[in-house]
Amino acid sequence: MNNIHNLHGLDLSFFHRIDINLYPLFIAIYEQKSISNAASSLNITQSAASHALQRLRQQLEDDVFIRVGNKMSATPFAEQIYPTVKQALLTIQNISQQKHVFDPTSLKNLKIAVHDEIEPIILPRLAQHFQNLNLDLQFVSMKLDRKHIMTDLATQQLDFVIDLEQYLSPKITFDHLVTDEFVICSQLKEVDLSSYINGRHIGVSSRRTGALLEDIYLNQHQKISRNVFMRCQNYSTALQVLGAQANAILTMPRMILQHLSYSSEIRLHSLPFEMTNIKMGMFWHEDLRDNLRHQFLRHEIIKLFQ
Repeated sequence: MNNIHNLHGLDLSFFHRIDINLYPLFIAIYEQKSISNAASSLNITQSAASHALQRLRQQLEDDVFIRVGNKMSATPFAEQIYPTVKQALLTIQNISQQKHVFDPTSLKNLKIAVHDEIEPIILPRLAQHFQNLNLDLQFVSMKLDRKHIMTDLATQQLDFVIDLEQYLSPKITFDHLVTDEFVICSQLKEVDLSSYINGRHIGVSSRRTGALLEDIYLNQHQKISRNVFMRCQNYSTALQVLGAQANAILTMPRMILQHLSYSSEIRLHSLPFEMTNIKMGMFWHEDLRDNLRHQFLRHEIIKLFQ
């Protein structure tokens, strides 16, 4: 009888004492460091999550998480078992999905985070594309918060983040969608290298502090520093200011400019130096590579921009 219950080290009789439903909660609390956020992502009440955590502690004979300030901090034992538990759940999830054919009509929503300036370019195209597929989707576009990208993707608070290409983590995959270039906007008739370096520039950033997008590219490729006399939150405002400032210069992505209105006095100029193009695309969590719902969404979004 023991041979029946012990196959290659697997003690089948052990599993009647295990509540596997407790382990998705373990992953959610570990990654979000919050019982309330974990409960929300699992669609259960905070009270139910708290009671489940108590059962998990009894089952594992460890505190698992300890409250430190307003966060739940993992114990050394929880740190140790996290990779194994997550891999086990992913394996179970993949097995469950292998024999299923995804039905696109079962899609309920698409949740993305995108920069304010990019939203008018991306969202209308997405909505039209999925409407053409006769899919009744709810589109949720959230403000891009780069500090929480990895957590939001890992916990599926977001399906995708659409942003400029950058390295985030080995677990976050980037698919290129669009290539763009910087152009110069100014009332000046000509903008050469000297007038650009010595010009009065308008910068755009939604962040309070930190380098501007254009300056990051300039410093990387040209070692050019600029005199930014005004920093505002969006390109629409910058273009309005530019219409009243005869000698000012605005450097911005061409694709964004094409979706904005601006004064007829403003001329477009090419950069007076070489600079690499801007690559924009979508970020998603590697753990969802084999998720059929996520696969469908990825393929449709990529196809839309090809």
